[in-house]
Amino acid sequence: MFPNDTGSKPLVESSPMAERPASYLMGFTCLKCGATQDPASVHTSCPVCGGNLDARYDYQALSRMRTASSIIGRTDRSMWHYAELLPANVPAGYSHTPLGAVGWSPLYRATAIERSLDIHTVWLKADFMLGSGSFKDRASAMVIARAMERGFTTIVVASTGNAAAALATLCAGTGIRSVIFVPIGTPEGKLAQALIHGATVYEVDGTYTDCVRLAHESSHKFGWYDRTTGVNPYTREGKKTAGFEIAEQLGDGLSFRAPDVMVVPVGDGNIISGVHKGFVELAKLGWVDRVPKFVGVTATLAPSLFHTWQAGNEILVEAPSSTIASGISVGFPEDGVAALRAVRTTGGLFVEAGDAEMLADEALLAREAGVFVEPASAAALTGLRKARALGAIRPSDAVVLQLTGSGLKDPQSAMRAAGKPIRVTRLDDVIG
Repeated sequence: MFPNDTGSKPLVESSPMAERPASYLMGFTCLKCGATQDPASVHTSCPVCGGNLDARYDYQALSRMRTASSIIGRTDRSMWHYAELLPANVPAGYSHTPLGAVGWSPLYRATAIERSLDIHTVWLKADFMLGSGSFKDRASAMVIARAMERGFTTIVVASTGNAAAALATLCAGTGIRSVIFVPIGTPEGKLAQALIHGATVYEVDGTYTDCVRLAHESSHKFGWYDRTTGVNPYTREGKKTAGFEIAEQLGDGLSFRAPDVMVVPVGDGNIISGVHKGFVELAKLGWVDRVPKFVGVTATLAPSLFHTWQAGNEILVEAPSSTIASGISVGFPEDGVAALRAVRTTGGLFVEAGDAEMLADEALLAREAGVFVEPASAAALTGLRKARALGAIRPSDAVVLQLTGSGLKDPQSAMRAAGKPIRVTRLDDVIG
């Protein structure tokens, strides 16, 4: 069925821009009004209606010029491995920074979870092992590359924590300043990362949606480049590389292969839309025979997309309650249209994950699979269990869980999941 190893290969220094293949980018299309935009003029959202933009490529020309095996054989083990399908590239001279080495997280087999849920194959895509400890490095690397192309010197982002840490980490050494808006209550581990890497961090007395507004307004007032997830189309383009990698890691060294099901935690919707797009593009090129079914997992206390999917109408906006899963605590999903498309067009579904369930699955992943993730990332396992119980995942399926953030991001939650140490003063207190 699939190989038993991780499919990962050694990471090597990325090649300079001049040595990479040219992009086949044709332009951008608005997901709301359908207007097309030239790449040279695109910075963030659609100038016609304000909707989200989606990059489009010349897939026919690319399929004539490249084969799957010609890309798979490249030695560059970063997201720039797929340069033809990316809208920007790391400028020459920056390959020595973390910016040029983002990507190629491991893919682990979770045999204990397979046995407990009676599923043929369960894989864990370990993006919590990227440089800043989260999936958001993919988006930040792409946005920074675009900012360099266009001559921006400051990038601003609204974040619940991981995007902030990723942007600050990857701006280090590039000469680009990072400015960050986060809601009060953001876990200290994520704030510490952003601050130690030199970002200017503003804590907003409000919600993530308020942070998005401030990032947008400040980008216009000061001429900053807005990296905010979903708002900036380059974020989805960075995140789709996880889909490319999964298909390559599951392949046989000469071809790509798609799993049957992808399970993805969902907040603003940009990760699920990005991973989905990766598989869609491989299918357009004829390099995979199908697009996986997508299962989106929202926090029970941040249910906007779950309720929108149930209702089958326009995006519902529901202010999130205080959930332990800060990474997916979103009231208005900025990339909700594309996220719903990923689920609906693949015959998938949304499920909810409660705080207690995520904490339990954070501990289970650590003890049964040897991976340490934050609650928002553990939501993928909660979603797998619920989708399996609903019959949406079959025993014969090969499933990939997208793990998005390190448990070190939120040690307080980890302590709640793990329990407290046993205090002793003498040998008699030790249990044999």
